[in-house]
Amino acid sequence: MELGIVHHGACHAPRGTISRVPWDPLRDLRSWQERLERLSTPQSDSWTPPIDVYETPDHYVIAAEVPGLTRDQIDIALEEFRLTLRGQRSSDALGAPVARYHQIERGYGSFARTFEFAAKIDVDAVTADLTLGVLTVRLAKAPLPPARKIEVR
Repeated sequence: MELGIVHHGACHAPRGTISRVPWDPLRDLRSWQERLERLSTPQSDSWTPPIDVYETPDHYVIAAEVPGLTRDQIDIALEEFRLTLRGQRSSDALGAPVARYHQIERGYGSFARTFEFAAKIDVDAVTADLTLGVLTVRLAKAPLPPARKIEVR
């Protein structure tokens, strides 16, 4: 059985990509709720880092661009098949008061991104690394249980 990734957040999948995850109406409702919450959140109070999600035969990998964040400003939570990344970038990063902005292009505030995976994750083999402003989370897929013989009575 081939497994796919269900992403709850801004999704930019190539055309023709089909997710092979069984349909779950509650998951779809959660996804729509998260989208509506993002749309209703004022843009000045939040930002969304660009994120790549890809799969290897043994892992799922998430790479997020989070320049300026330290390890203490990032929270990663894993619950069964769902991974949530949260973080916050302060607008007073320069430390000096600003009388008037002429242009603002960098995002500040908090972000949260949630990803749901079709394969079970080996929670003891999840790693996260922050190097040069890129957070890389590697989630090892749990091995499939071995086939077992069932005795017929």
